[in-house]
Amino acid sequence: MRPITKEIYLSWYEEMLFWRKFEDKLASVYIQQKVRGFLHLYNGQEAILAGALHVMDLEKDRMITAYRNHVMPIGMGVDPKKVMAELYGKTTGTSNGLGGSMHIFSKEHRFHGGHGIVGGQIPLGAGMAFGDKYFNRGAVTLCFMGDGAVRQGSFHETLNLAMLWDLPVVFIVENNGYAMGTSVKRTSNHTDIWKLGLGYEMPCGPVDGMNPVKVAEALDEAITRARSGNGPSLLEMKTYRYRGHSMSDAQKYRTKEEVEEYRKIDPITQVKDILIQNSYASAEEISVIDARVKERVLDCQKFAEESPFPEISVMYDAVYEQKDYPFLKHKLD
Repeated sequence: MRPITKEIYLSWYEEMLFWRKFEDKLASVYIQQKVRGFLHLYNGQEAILAGALHVMDLEKDRMITAYRNHVMPIGMGVDPKKVMAELYGKTTGTSNGLGGSMHIFSKEHRFHGGHGIVGGQIPLGAGMAFGDKYFNRGAVTLCFMGDGAVRQGSFHETLNLAMLWDLPVVFIVENNGYAMGTSVKRTSNHTDIWKLGLGYEMPCGPVDGMNPVKVAEALDEAITRARSGNGPSLLEMKTYRYRGHSMSDAQKYRTKEEVEEYRKIDPITQVKDILIQNSYASAEEISVIDARVKERVLDCQKFAEESPFPEISVMYDAVYEQKDYPFLKHKLD
């Protein structure tokens, strides 16, 4: 694993703060009805992405996740302006405004989407890893899911096949404590999700998902194992989301005191404290970073708001566009 230097901490602080403020801006414009539909924000879980990106090979490794998926493609290299434009439903978005909040996608940057079906991305992640193994690409797929998704049958089917075929995939459970509004302890007779890997003899374990260093260390081991042909891993990243499951979540299942207690271990604050304690950055230098982040977010908003909506015809062109579709046997009168 690459050493975690002063430069890494500075990069982590700026990028994690940008992801947080990017999501905050989306929450703001959602209230103004500039962004519609569902909106699931990543606030509080940034250390997982930061740690993952530190140990991935961004030239060939892949990432796939569920619907809390706005900042992950940004980390993989997608232009954040295009991500925000996609949420606005604009033609300059990652999918010409047709995908929206839950379906950000970039083949170029190997981000294979947010997926609206709970657990739907899990077998897809294994499928991509199968393809990479078959063609000997040397790539590893990071397949993210929430704690609620592990109650899907497809999760267990996928773990079984991934072990059977030694697939180069790392399954990452972002356990933020609640599947929508249902706590983990109400969905299972045990709360250690990582132990589900034991039934398949899959390497597995818990990780402090609020600390990017711990995340990087655990994922470095898992990715190295997968890339060397020794099969998959299951990691439970124990984290917390500071906002609701989605913007429509009244959050009556938890107390404000609980949220404030977790704010004491905010991953961004942890990184900022290290910058100050180790004299990696002065208060003035941090203020410069803060201002730069604010400006970047405003640039994204400006780009999205000034971009045009797609023509209605695009909706039809994007579905079965092929004129000589070979499986259409009979024409309707």
